[in-house]
Amino acid sequence: PDTVLAPDAAFVNRERVEEVGQTGGYFPGAPDLAVEVLSPNDTHTEVTEKALAWLDAGSRLVLVADPRRRAVTVYRSRSDIRILTAEAADRIDGADVVPGWILPVAELFVG
Repeated sequence: PDTVLAPDAAFVNRERVEEVGQTGGYFPGAPDLAVEVLSPNDTHTEVTEKALAWLDAGSRLVLVADPRRRAVTVYRSRSDIRILTAEAADRIDGADVVPGWILPVAELFVG
């Protein structure tokens, strides 16, 4: 590929890892879950483009954490995008991507 993307954090389903076997370096494909954390220099456009690029590459769930706003933008598809906030007591649900994983948004921003 012409571009190599590396998220701030990622999850790849065990079955996919077993199919590929041991690799040296990056997993050869998009993670099932990609997590990006906004930095002060990131623009909204850049982050949106990156999240959509993860979806286009095959990620099934993309989370963009915004520490300043204490919010997480959840991308499940180009048409299913939600903003969850700590103040609203929202929770991230891994649903079919990471079954059983539910995390209150507020726990991401403790401290």
